[in-house]
Order: sequence, then structure tokens, then C-alpha cells
Amino acid sequence: MALKLTLKADERIIAGGAVLRNTTGKSIQVSVENEVPVLREKEILSEAKAVTPCKRVYLTVQLMYIDEQNLPRYQKIYWELAREIIVAAPSTAAAFERISAAIYTRKYYQALKEARRLVSYEEKVTLHARSSG
Repeated sequence: MALKLTLKADERIIAGGAVLRNTTGKSIQVSVENEVPVLREKEILSEAKAVTPCKRVYLTVQLMYIDEQNLPRYQKIYWELAREIIVAAPSTAAAFERISAAIYTRKYYQALKEARRLVSYEEKVTLHARSSG
């Protein structure tokens, strides 16, 4: 079954490693007819914006998803980050269990969704710490 996407004017997606941009000035519909990794612009995190530990996890999982050719490199980075974060914040262990299980079964998009939840948790915790301190 094809994946149908609507791209807003100037919106980007990554599909199969290629960055595509709608340059028509209006919304268009696109159909992705084979199985390739697809990320909408709102799901893409740039390296420049990966400024917290959990955002670096998200970026690493994103790279696993769109660039499987370099998987061993990204997995090494992921495990190093996971260890560091779990030691610093044991409350993240369950989230890393879910992310790791998805990675292990090569369900990278699911791992990305779990990593997004981890980033949200990090934001809540740091916001609470700032308001308490």
C-alpha cells in the first residue's frame, strides 16, 4: 500500500535518503509507492538543534532510520548515549528499553517515536528543575 502525503508550500520531507521540497507555492499530494524511510519536516531534527542528550539520541535514531548503511556507527553512538543518560537519570531506563527493543527489531520509525517521547520527558524534567531551583 502506498504512503500518501500532503506537502504544504515549501515543506520538506526525507524519502529514501533524498531531501524533497515542495516548490509549487501550494499544497500538493505525493504518493510513495515503495518501502523507503520517510520523515516529514516536523519529524526531522538537524544536528545543530540536537543540543541536549535526549535530542542527540533522537538524532542518532533518525540517522539509523534514514542511513542504514552506517548502522554500526550509529548504534555505537546510541549505546554510549543510552549508558550515559541512564546513569545520570535512571528514570529514563524504561524509555531506553522501548527504544532499544524497536532498534533490535529494526523498527526504526517506532524507535524514533519512542525517542520523541524521551525528548518530551527531558523537556518536562528540565523545565521542572529550572522552576524549582
